[in-house]
Amino acid sequence: MKTRHTIRYFSIAALTPVGLLALASIFGGIWTIAALAYITVLAFSLDQLVAFARSPENPQAEFPDANALSVVLALSHFALLPLAVWALSNGQNVWWERLCIFFAHGLFFGQVSNSNAHEMVHRADATLRRLGTWVYISLLFGHHATAHVKIHHVHAATEHDPNSAPLGMSYYQFLPRAWIGSFKAGLAAENAMRRKAGKSGELHPYVLYVGGGLACLVLAYVIGAWEGVFKYVLLAGYSSAQLMLSDYVQHYGLRRREIAEGVFEPVGPLHSWNAPHWFTSFMMLNAPRHSDHHSHPMKPYPALEITDKMAQLPRSLPAMATLALVPTLWRRVMDPRVAQIVARQTADSNEQ
Repeated sequence: MKTRHTIRYFSIAALTPVGLLALASIFGGIWTIAALAYITVLAFSLDQLVAFARSPENPQAEFPDANALSVVLALSHFALLPLAVWALSNGQNVWWERLCIFFAHGLFFGQVSNSNAHEMVHRADATLRRLGTWVYISLLFGHHATAHVKIHHVHAATEHDPNSAPLGMSYYQFLPRAWIGSFKAGLAAENAMRRKAGKSGELHPYVLYVGGGLACLVLAYVIGAWEGVFKYVLLAGYSSAQLMLSDYVQHYGLRRREIAEGVFEPVGPLHSWNAPHWFTSFMMLNAPRHSDHHSHPMKPYPALEITDKMAQLPRSLPAMATLALVPTLWRRVMDPRVAQIVARQTADSNEQ
């Protein structure tokens, strides 16, 4: 029974904006403000004002309802994305409505759709993995389906991972490094795996990523001509930038010790930043419980846990992502916390 209640909370938090975004795209007006307010002001306020203690009664449960929610969210994404392109390029909305529609949809795609796709590419079920991959492809970020699993999870919190920002690097320095670096590293990993497995005759995943992205661009042109293509590229870029912003925040300054040449300690609770805030955790399918995800990548999102032994962000993940856009403030808040984590790691190492 607890499991069903837990999935219900995830469903309410993550699916409510789907309806608001659809209404905003079709009718404009007050619905555009409501959609944007839900995913910004309301989410932040509920995180701060409401304490919601929860933990799964069985962390090893399969959570079939969780997979169903992921499928619904993915299908909703595929409906909302062309609807957003249409609403932004058909000329029926005034400038402030288009602005609200753009940011509301972009935040949903960047925070909810990305979190859901991230969850699905880790699933054992091939259909779920394909759905997650196509969500990334539709955001012109298909290579992330490879790079996240084969690069980030292998090399997280080391200099070998382009998506783990070192201490002192700003988000604006990190963004091109993460996009280009993950594309190249993922391609190299796919090529190496294909050579080793003798799969040279099969369709290369990067052909699907690039070809699928081109097909989405053609669809955007059909919907809104060149303006539709332009608005679609802006939406996809804004959404992907938020995914990389999450990576930036969740790994900033944290490093695993090199215990032998080229060999690093196992990923642990102090190698990712976590946020316990309840509402955005529900809305983002527990993506802010990042340490447990890295320690147990196949664990379904309702079962992810958070403890006081993990590195903790002072505010919710979306709030800290906003702070990261101002590098001086970000470093003032986070650099001392990184120093505290390094001190804890040193103390733990000395005790062993």
